[in-house]
Amino acid sequence: MKILLPGGSGHIGTVLARAFHAAGHEVVVFSRKPESAPWRVVAWDGETIGPWAAELDDADALINLAGRSVNCRYYEKNRQIIFDSRLKSTRILGEAIAKASKPPRVWLQSSTATIYAHRFDAPNDDFTGILGGHEPNLPDTWKFSYAVAKTWEEVFNEAVTPKTRKVLLRTSIVMSPMRGQAFDLLLTLVKFGLGGQAGNGRQYISWIHDQDFVRAILWLIEHEEISGPVNLASPNPLPNAEFMRNLRAAWGMPIGLPAMAWMIEIGTFFMRTESELILKSRRVVPGRLLQAGFKFEFPTWPEAARDLCRQARAGE
Repeated sequence: MKILLPGGSGHIGTVLARAFHAAGHEVVVFSRKPESAPWRVVAWDGETIGPWAAELDDADALINLAGRSVNCRYYEKNRQIIFDSRLKSTRILGEAIAKASKPPRVWLQSSTATIYAHRFDAPNDDFTGILGGHEPNLPDTWKFSYAVAKTWEEVFNEAVTPKTRKVLLRTSIVMSPMRGQAFDLLLTLVKFGLGGQAGNGRQYISWIHDQDFVRAILWLIEHEEISGPVNLASPNPLPNAEFMRNLRAAWGMPIGLPAMAWMIEIGTFFMRTESELILKSRRVVPGRLLQAGFKFEFPTWPEAARDLCRQARAGE
């Protein structure tokens, strides 16, 4: 297949590009800062139609990953960049698809599992999940995250692409052994004996092994009956305390000092990120994938953590 990856130079894009390229697919990454790669990389600004639009003709799939990372402090300037990088790129892709003579068969659009409400009582699936933003006493930064996710999806849904199927990817944390990413950061805490529970440890972590993420993306490309929002998460989210306990066991670390909420607030301030990424309860499950017959290779965290730790040790 010919697979296009706007914004594909980041973590998730690299995971997908490596897997698709290794499988023999033609991969084309759209990047604001093109760099040499094993696959083709073309320049785009994420705002205006340019030569990159010619790549849309006869493409099998377009997977839009464009957007400034939310791993930053939500100052006013960063908020504007986060909004603009998502909304403008999504809008211009919709316009380019509408003008293409042979548009892609499917457009898979990044969204986020953060769109769901902070809750502990029940999981959010993609049939009956409760969208967030109305919980009592929400911090302003959490309201911002909800606003970004909902507006992002609205722009995508407004695009008129009668010849291109559209799928929204409400993605949880993609766990890969890649340096500097979520799993690597958590494992670093574990290695130094700091991998205890965060806050009260009750907040749920929704996650997906990178191999299952790649398999799910290919599955969605192939299954033409699927459109609309799809949760990309393992079937078994778990509370932070249990999540970290399993990770410590997978690495063989007997201790893990906990971090109180106030400590996390201070730490994330100095790390120039937001505590929401750690303290919000994301209890998300893949209802549509399971109902349609998708099978996970790593459905539970203990086995996924062991595999990821094995890869991390091999890469040291």
